[in-house]
Amino acid sequence: MNITEILQTAEKKMGVSIEVLHRELGAIRTGRASTAIIEHVRVDYAGTPTPIHHLANVSVPESRMLYIQPWDRTMMGPIEKAIMKSDLGLTPSNDGQVIRLSIPPLSQERRVELTKMTHKRVEDDKVAIRNIRREAQDHFKKLEKDKEISQDEAKRAADTLQKLTDNYIAKADLLGKEKEAELLNG
Repeated sequence: MNITEILQTAEKKMGVSIEVLHRELGAIRTGRASTAIIEHVRVDYAGTPTPIHHLANVSVPESRMLYIQPWDRTMMGPIEKAIMKSDLGLTPSNDGQVIRLSIPPLSQERRVELTKMTHKRVEDDKVAIRNIRREAQDHFKKLEKDKEISQDEAKRAADTLQKLTDNYIAKADLLGKEKEAELLNG
């Protein structure tokens, strides 16, 4: 691998890390209904753990209500059980046609707890980004040791890598700040 390939690989991995963080933060409940809340919930469908949105139409008719309308009515029970088993802390209600999830307003205590959870996820993502940087730096050092690149080239590559790392850490911080503001003001 050459310097360009190492930098491209590192940037791609950092981008994926930010996408994962974005999805994780989207799943943190803010007191407003969002289809992202149930994305991680899996339902046993013919022996296979399946996301709810593969089995039903999921919609947000009101700011604090989520509707789940299974395409196959026999899936009402399994979907309800999966929601009850999940860490959402929500109780589904079912009228035979639609499963309703009422999203209660968040208490101040719960907001603070969710803010801490958000902060931890952002910090974990920043650690992952730094690990990607370290991995790329190790590649540069190996290339330099093997005399495939000069010391100056290794230094320039490391500087470029650091700018890339700073950029992605700033993106993670921004996502975290946006989520924390949403939680505390929502």
